[in-house]
Amino acid sequence: MFSHMMVGSNDLDRSKTFYDALFTALGGRPGRVDPRGRLLYLHAGSVFLVTTPIDGQPATPANGATIGFAVDGPEQGDAWHAAGVAAGGTAIEDAPGVRSTPMGDLYLAYLRDPDGNKLCAMHRAAA
Repeated sequence: MFSHMMVGSNDLDRSKTFYDALFTALGGRPGRVDPRGRLLYLHAGSVFLVTTPIDGQPATPANGATIGFAVDGPEQGDAWHAAGVAAGGTAIEDAPGVRSTPMGDLYLAYLRDPDGNKLCAMHRAAA
């Protein structure tokens, strides 16, 4: 359904350190800079970009928005979360773990990136 996700940043070097750690924890590669100066991550058929806002205004996180990253299981989710915290992210909400939801059991881990964007690692447990 989605072609890509993009978040804004006020410090692309700081964001590269953070997102390189997250994508490496998922088995991906560090990001590269495209001709427009945006960070570009390609992994598992998805595209994720980080950019400074084109309107010249400061980047701000979307209130109520969460960007979800699929993980292979709790171990990979824990590694993703630890890599994000070590690279300047902030652990938020409950500790990473399995939660019972109306959609079944889900492993969830939440972070905010250095610019305040809310991120979630998610794995749907086998029924």
